[in-house]
Amino acid sequence: MTRIILFNKPYDVLSQFTDREGRRTLKDFIDLKGVYPAGRLDRDSEGLLMLTDSAALKHRITSPEHKVSKTYWVQVEGTPVDADLQPLREGIELKDGLTRPARAKLLTASPVTWPRVPPIRVRRTVPDSWLELTISEGRNRQVRRMCAAVGFPVLRLVRYRIGSWTLDGIEPGEILEL
Repeated sequence: MTRIILFNKPYDVLSQFTDREGRRTLKDFIDLKGVYPAGRLDRDSEGLLMLTDSAALKHRITSPEHKVSKTYWVQVEGTPVDADLQPLREGIELKDGLTRPARAKLLTASPVTWPRVPPIRVRRTVPDSWLELTISEGRNRQVRRMCAAVGFPVLRLVRYRIGSWTLDGIEPGEILEL
């Protein structure tokens, strides 16, 4: 039977089980043998990380050919309007090529999240906003690069959903085995 573990990865945790530099890793939170991350989240990103013992499922989740969508809550510097998000919806040119079209919308309210440790930087003269961005590929730091390309640097990045799995009911640092 395929094992599927959902993990709410905290900020400043590596998406791997070992680190020669002594930084926090999955091993600090997950004491399960034989499961490996299906994809990754950067150390400075938070949220849903899926682990499995199935190479086939891992491939289906991570391979661009399967187009498994992933939804992110993105706190950005500034206040974009709908027209600012249009290039993301059409696909935007990055250094490594054109992205697939994304679903992008400005959230009218902040999503329900937990306090980040350490907190994001706050500047009195620059407002911030939350976006919901759904992509179907997973290039290195793609969401951050896409937002920067349209002029809205990322302050906080939380992956909320992978395929049909979500963070709902999973606190930071907790796992849910399905």
